[in-house]
Amino acid sequence: MADYDDEPALNWRKSTQSNSGGCLEAAAADGMVFLRDSKRPDGPIMQISGPAWLVFVAELRASH
Repeated sequence: MADYDDEPALNWRKSTQSNSGGCLEAAAADGMVFLRDSKRPDGPIMQISGPAWLVFVAELRASH
């Protein structure tokens, strides 16, 4: 994880299934997906490639 100090204007989204207030938020820009803890919006941001994100989401969906 790294702080992304030169962060573009990101449109953060979290799951509509989350009602606990503590979940993962995601935003996409420049072919990358940025992830952060919704309880710590000023905390570290992890970034992964768009294709890696799609594989991750597909694996999650397949496991449920």
